[in-house]
Amino acid sequence: MEKVNILWVDDEIDLLKPHIIFLKEKGYEVNTSNNGHEALEIVKTKDFDIVFLDEQMPGMSGIEVLMKIKSDYPSLPVVMITKSEEETIMEDAIGSNIADYLIKPVNPNQILLSLKKNLENKKIISEKTNFQYQQEFRNIGMEISNRLNFEEWIEVYKKITYWELKLGQSIEDGMTSVLKMQKDEANQVFSRFVEKNYLDWVNSKTKDHPVQSHNLIKEKIFPLLDDDKPLFVILIDNLRFDQWKVLQPILDEYFRVEREDIYYSILPTVTQYARNSLFSGLLPTEIERKYPKYWVNEDEEGTKNNFEGELLGELLKRYGRDIKYSYYKVLNQTYGKKLVELMPNLMVNKLNFIVYNFVDMLSHARTEMEIIRELADDEKAYRSLTLSWFQHSPLLEIFRFLAEKDVNLVITTDHGSIRVGTPVKVLGDRNTNTNLRYKIGRALKYEKNEVFEIRNPADAFLPRVNVSSSFIFCRNDDFFAYPNNYNYYVNYYKNTFQHGGISMEEMLIPFVVLKRK
Repeated sequence: MEKVNILWVDDEIDLLKPHIIFLKEKGYEVNTSNNGHEALEIVKTKDFDIVFLDEQMPGMSGIEVLMKIKSDYPSLPVVMITKSEEETIMEDAIGSNIADYLIKPVNPNQILLSLKKNLENKKIISEKTNFQYQQEFRNIGMEISNRLNFEEWIEVYKKITYWELKLGQSIEDGMTSVLKMQKDEANQVFSRFVEKNYLDWVNSKTKDHPVQSHNLIKEKIFPLLDDDKPLFVILIDNLRFDQWKVLQPILDEYFRVEREDIYYSILPTVTQYARNSLFSGLLPTEIERKYPKYWVNEDEEGTKNNFEGELLGELLKRYGRDIKYSYYKVLNQTYGKKLVELMPNLMVNKLNFIVYNFVDMLSHARTEMEIIRELADDEKAYRSLTLSWFQHSPLLEIFRFLAEKDVNLVITTDHGSIRVGTPVKVLGDRNTNTNLRYKIGRALKYEKNEVFEIRNPADAFLPRVNVSSSFIFCRNDDFFAYPNNYNYYVNYYKNTFQHGGISMEEMLIPFVVLKRK
């Protein structure tokens, strides 16, 4: 391991010899200077890892030296050491981005602590995080092997997401691959759990069933309408739970999280089915039967989600909720900015639903555009890109506006997505849909043990395009590939973010209630 190079600048440097000897015995390389001008010349001759800088020196002051160092070497950490505790001096130093602030007289252990904090902080945190996950690994593994119910699966997914984010901050990636293996195992077991219980859930054959897309508004949103404040529900399309967790620190500046829930998307985990069900409070065949003009089948032309506002209105009517409400769908930046201007007008409504489509567009762009494929090369990069978009989006302006108002606020979504990696062969006719995570068709050929099949779509309240139609769904990180041109197809879609099938990332999705601070 290379020695850490320290530059210590103090006009009384001779009095600090015991400290310097102490640091050299600890393995540090220490260069010294007794004035600011000389220190600036020394900095040019050698790569230093950190500078200890006396604030009160004759001639060029510590603050002046600090500003010059930061101008030329902005990433070089500088620790300010001073006899004075004057607030203005502290503010000047802090405003110039010091790494630490020590008051004289300093002892060797204070110096050592500052070095560890500034130079070894990431390494120490990384080692600690890896050790903690190693301890938790066995506990999560035992939970996965138990017969979990739907609530326990939510808790397991929250734990896995916590460690995924925590290990993502680590400078060592050894445990990240271990976590990925554990997450894959969890998804395999979760898929079997869903297959075993899904039809009972949607047919209400058991009291022990989760909140799903079609009863989300009734179970989670209606209770919030009993308050006398306006309710804003912001549905960010295709927002996974881990993506919510990276947005949360930004929103923590303005809101406190009153409740953080996870609910289950219906199958297929795509906008056409899950979001129409959410707004209508009905399952797909119920929408098709009750509101045929608002449902567009897979084989029909036209946008599949053009009537969400109308379906919401019908839902409110059915439950006798005679309230003023609005529905807006943001598909691009220009309309997002326009909606920011409209926000004051929405305060008179009892309920305001805003659908924001960026994340879904990002996942599709991740497949189609080479530059996005490179920017979002893995899970961590995908989260980072989502965060970067959010920080510069009109949506953040909308949140800032709401933080100034006395309103109830919900963030939710309709489904998530998963990074696919394992191809599964399927053969279908030209009328088969193009989604990579589920297929509907009348002549599908596949290995039964590789998919979750629903031979009679009516059992799952799914529309039947023709008499012999059936649905099949991918599990875990599988994706469907046609035998024709197989290698090209696999190479093009592998490691892209897809949705429509069964995985924790697609089905276990956030419902968060926020209150302004």
